Amino acid sequence: MKKDIHPDYHFINVKLTDGSVIKTRSTWGSEGETLSLDIDPTAHPAWTGGGQRLLDQGGRVSKFKKKYEGLGF
Repeated sequence: MKKDIHPDYHFINVKLTDGSVIKTRSTWGSEGETLSLDIDPTAHPAWTGGGQRLLDQGGRVSKFKKKYEGLGF
């Protein structure tokens, strides 16, 4: 490996949305810093399998459903 071209790889703490802390290695920040997450695997629907909520802003969804109601959607 070439010298002085690789970033510093060190231990940091990652704070999840539920308050738990995981110690991992990263190039982010400096040794011992804490990275607080807004979205993580314990809270995001993509990982938890949570249902989707459809928001009807300005009647767009209802307008779409009315336009295509005869096609069997």
